[in-house]
Amino acid sequence: MSPGAAVPAATQRPNCVVTGSPSTTTVPGPPPPPARPFFRHVHYENLVAGLSGGVVSTLVLHPLDLVKIRFAVSDGLKVRPKYSGILHCLTTIWKQEGLRGLYQGVTPNVWGAGASWGLYFYFYNAIKAYKTEDKVESLGATEHLVSAAEAGAMTLCITNPIWVTKTRLVLQYEAGVDSSKRQYNGMIDALRKIYKYEGIRGLYKGFVPGLFGTSHGALQFMAYEELKSKYNTHRNRQSDFKLNTLEYIIMAALSKIFAVSATYPYQVVRARLQDQHNKYSGVMDVIRRTWRKEGVYGFYKGIVPNVIRVTPACCITFVVYEKVSRLLLGLKNGA
Repeated sequence: MSPGAAVPAATQRPNCVVTGSPSTTTVPGPPPPPARPFFRHVHYENLVAGLSGGVVSTLVLHPLDLVKIRFAVSDGLKVRPKYSGILHCLTTIWKQEGLRGLYQGVTPNVWGAGASWGLYFYFYNAIKAYKTEDKVESLGATEHLVSAAEAGAMTLCITNPIWVTKTRLVLQYEAGVDSSKRQYNGMIDALRKIYKYEGIRGLYKGFVPGLFGTSHGALQFMAYEELKSKYNTHRNRQSDFKLNTLEYIIMAALSKIFAVSATYPYQVVRARLQDQHNKYSGVMDVIRRTWRKEGVYGFYKGIVPNVIRVTPACCITFVVYEKVSRLLLGLKNGA
């Protein structure tokens, strides 16, 4: 039954009838409870706070994300540059393409990260609020895991085209500094050309492994929530007690490292599916060819720069989110 639906007549308390006197008196029963707003679980402050965290962390750490993607798609083809390590990759891009090269694809990355984190926190907190409504106890680990997975799937349906665009832009290394040789001249141009030549299917390349990738966010959010709860219990505080900045950083870092270690191979598969330089027939084709040519190592290419990038990025995102959401919700409640 929807939150605003009327209570069926069979379940309503009947009016009280008092008898025993010449006249019968009808006493009205208690009024029905007021209808609850349908969007009572939605707080736009979570959307703004998540977007803020995603944008700030992306602007600071985009060059490491670019390095991670180039390592992930490095499968030995001659068309691709060869990098011996993180520092060599960064210095090579700097020498050949300058600062602009290090920030190739930053526009869709900012849009993608901002939208993803904003929507993720938005959906996740709404789902949590719905599940805990009229309950005294807080959610357990499994419920946090499921809630985060649901939020991740909803977010991916909206943001996958942005991630395809970002991947295509950061892999335009063959053009160097000559912008006239680039296949795509920005985010809008990339979106338009991908849709024109590849259709909707092109914009949703990597969507299936991306759905598997929601397990990453689910594991991370589960670990983050459980770490906060257990830590507060250990300190004899309420499970939802607000932490200080250092405590948030530690919880975010530990939860991110745990999630990355468990789910990194899907990111390699997804990046290779979205790469315009190689053609794969599907997810299983990527897995089969990567395993045959590169073994287990192929599924973990780029994990070091990824861990170096995502751990501080996660810390920045979560700290900014916690601080901004607390500020906005405080202003809302104090209004």
